[in-house]
Amino acid sequence: MVGLNTDRKANFKKGIDAAECRRGREDTQIRLRKNKKEESLAKRRNFANVKGPAENAGVTVNQTGATATKRVFTEADIPMLLPGMQNLMGDKEVLLESVRGFRRMLSLEINPPVAAVMNCGALPLFVQMLNLNDHPTIQFEAAWALTNVASTEFTSKVVEANALPALVALLRSPDADVREQCAWCLGNIAGDSPPLRDTVLNCGAMEPLLLNIENPATPAMLQNMVWALSNFCRGKPQPDLHVIAPAVPHLSRMLTSNNQDAIVDACWALSYLCDGSDDRIQLVQDSGATEHLVSLLSHESASVVTPALRCLGNFVSGSDRQTQAVVDAGVLDKITGLLASSKKTIKKETCWLLSNIAAGTRMQIASLIAMPQVLSVVIHYAQTAEWEIRKEATWVVSNIATMGSGHQVKRLVELGAIDAICSILDITDARICLVALDAMESILKSGSQLGLTTYPTLVDEADGLEKLESLQGHANVDIYEKSIALLETYFGVEDEVEDENLAPVVTGNTFGFGVQEKAFEWTGSAEDEAKWSGALGDEALTPALQPFSFNANNMNM
Repeated sequence: MVGLNTDRKANFKKGIDAAECRRGREDTQIRLRKNKKEESLAKRRNFANVKGPAENAGVTVNQTGATATKRVFTEADIPMLLPGMQNLMGDKEVLLESVRGFRRMLSLEINPPVAAVMNCGALPLFVQMLNLNDHPTIQFEAAWALTNVASTEFTSKVVEANALPALVALLRSPDADVREQCAWCLGNIAGDSPPLRDTVLNCGAMEPLLLNIENPATPAMLQNMVWALSNFCRGKPQPDLHVIAPAVPHLSRMLTSNNQDAIVDACWALSYLCDGSDDRIQLVQDSGATEHLVSLLSHESASVVTPALRCLGNFVSGSDRQTQAVVDAGVLDKITGLLASSKKTIKKETCWLLSNIAAGTRMQIASLIAMPQVLSVVIHYAQTAEWEIRKEATWVVSNIATMGSGHQVKRLVELGAIDAICSILDITDARICLVALDAMESILKSGSQLGLTTYPTLVDEADGLEKLESLQGHANVDIYEKSIALLETYFGVEDEVEDENLAPVVTGNTFGFGVQEKAFEWTGSAEDEAKWSGALGDEALTPALQPFSFNANNMNM
C-alpha cells in the first residue's frame, strides 16, 4: 500500500514531484537555527552571579556578620593564583581559593581573559582537579572553570586536555552540584560541533545524563540536564540513531513537565531527532510524543509553541501514515490560533505544516478543504503576507491544486486561489514562480475536465494572462516553456501560421510566388464594362497568375 501511495505521488504531476511537495527543512533550517531568540543557545556560560556550593557568589559574610563584596580577579592576578594550583597534594584550602579565583576570572561577563588562562597552563590543572573525589567543592570549581572555557572558541582545547572521561564519570558523583556542573560543561562541548558532539557521546555520556534526568536533585538541575541532552541531539550530520534512541522516551515525558524551560529544550531536542528520514520520525512518534506536542500548540509562550510546531512539521514531512497520526491527534483544531499569531515564525511554520498535509492523501486534503476559514487565511497570506510566510502559503495552495481531486480544486478556486496564484507570477523567486505555474496548470486542466470554462477568464481578470505573456521572455527555461504551454493550451495563443499565399507553387521545375488566381469582379457600370472588354480583351478582366521561374535555362547568367 505504501508503494502505491508513493507511485501515486510521484506520477501525479510533472513539474514538481511529490518529494518537492512534501518538504523538509533543508532550505531554511540553518537560518532558523541561528535565531537565538526562538531557540536555546548551543553554549551557556556560568556567570559569577550563579550560586555555587558554600558560596553566595556576589557577597561574603565576615565574622561580625557584615557583608563584603567578593574580590574581582583579573588577568593581573594569574601569577599570584597559579602557584596555589600547581601542588594538588598540598594545602586544599589554598588549592580551593586558587581555582576559585580562576573561576571568577573566567566568569566575568565582559571580556574574560580566557586566552591568558589557557596560556599560563591552568587548563590541565583544572582537569586534574576533577579527580579529587574527596573534595567535591574543588571538583565543582574546576568543572565550572572548564564550563566557561568550553563556552568560548577554545572548546576543543578542553577535549584535547582529556577532560571528557572525568566529566562523564562525575555525572555519577554523589554531589549534585558537581553532577550538574559537569553536565553543563558536556553540553557546551556537544553544542560546539557535530564532531565534538559525537566525541562526547562516544565517551558514554548519554546513560549517566539520562539517570540524572530520571532523578533530578533540583528543578534547576533538571533544566540543565535536559538542555545538555538537547545539545547531544542537535547538529548535522545527525548522531547515530541507536546512540540517541534511549533519550527519546525521557524527552517525550518532559513534554508534560511543570518546568517550562525543560519543555522548551525537550521540544527542540525532539525536533532535531525527527528532522530527516521516516525512521527517525517514527522513533519519536512511537514514544507517544505526538499528542503532547499538539497540546503544547495552545501554550501561552511562543518559546514553547515554536519548537513543538517545528517537531510536528517534521512529522508531516514523512509518510502518509505519519502525517495522518498528526491529523488524528487534532493538529488542525489548533491551526486557526496559530495563523493568528503575532509571531512571523509561527505563521510561516504553520503554513509549512499545512503544505505538507496538502501533499498527502485525498482524505488529508479533504480535511483541509473542510476548513474554508483556514484556507481563506492561507490564500490571503499567499497574496499579501511577508515573503517568508507568503512563500509557504503558496505551497499550500499549489499542493492542493496539484494533488487534490477536481472538486477539491473547484472549492479552492471558489475561495480565491486563482487571484493568489496570479499574484505570484511576477516575483523574482524562480522556484516559487514554477510552483505557481504548476498550480495554474492544474487548476485550468481541472476546470476543463469539469466543463468549467470560466477559469481562463478568472485568470485574465486577475492579470494572470498579462503576466503569463511577460513570462515568455523569462531567463529560466522551465518558466518560459511552462508559460508558453499554458498560453497555447488555455488561452488560444499560438505561433503565427505562415500565410498560405506566400507558399511557393511548384509547377514542373519552376516555383511560383504570388496570390492564387481569382476572377476579376467588375464593379463599374455595364456600359463601361463593355467598353473596356472590347479594348483590352476578356483576359484583362481575369488576370492569370504569372509564376516566376528559377529555372536556370530562363536566367541570364
